[in-house]
Amino acid sequence: MEYKFLKYSPEGGVFTISLNRPEVYNALNDDITFELQDAFKAVAKDDTARVVVLTGEGKAFCSGQDLKAAAGTEKRSFIDSLHKRYNPIIRAMRNLPIPIICRLNGVAAGAGCSLALACDVIVASEEATLIEVFVNIGLVPDSGSSYFLPRLVGKAKAFELCSMGTRVKAKEALDLGLINKVVASDQLDIAVKEYSDYFAVAPTKSIGLIKKMLDKATTATLDEALEYEAYCQEIAGNTQDYKEGVNAFLEKRKPDFKGK
Repeated sequence: MEYKFLKYSPEGGVFTISLNRPEVYNALNDDITFELQDAFKAVAKDDTARVVVLTGEGKAFCSGQDLKAAAGTEKRSFIDSLHKRYNPIIRAMRNLPIPIICRLNGVAAGAGCSLALACDVIVASEEATLIEVFVNIGLVPDSGSSYFLPRLVGKAKAFELCSMGTRVKAKEALDLGLINKVVASDQLDIAVKEYSDYFAVAPTKSIGLIKKMLDKATTATLDEALEYEAYCQEIAGNTQDYKEGVNAFLEKRKPDFKGK
């Protein structure tokens, strides 16, 4: 699949999507946001996809909205931009029934930070930073940051990070619970591959259900969570991977999960 501003590379169940505007630190113009929507639709339709790796080419992950491109247009509607460009990407990521690994190779600012937080696992280079930079130009967090951030770090810290535009370096982000792992830059690909190799042969249906359950649990009552667990367990218990997992346990061998 060919894109102008993305690299889309499916290989062995691992689908890598790379933002490819390195000359502007992978800033988000209209075209790349529509291409991202299309790429996640393509993944969702592909039965061979078991895990997505989302990253950026060059030194940055994503510097957020391309302000220079936006400045060249007539007065724009922020609500239209979010409804048409950004929100569909975030919804597609959270609704995708397979895990998304963020390969955080550099700065993730503004909507780029939101993109990273919308992933299921974040593996970061020591040089990476996360910045809710919106306030620096008089805006508010969007693209899901107001949802993800307080659930990860708590309301007080989220307010500080958003209202002060605080630059969070990778090691601090790890301590705050924002990301999963930090490694030296020359070890980033190895660390990401450890996760992607695991998910590429894991029980994909089960993991997709876990993703949905944890998202719903952030706003559910205990009774609602218990009911949804029962609902999801019924689905998981009727998968081929469940049967394979039980047989492998009884036969004392490693399971050969097919993601079905």
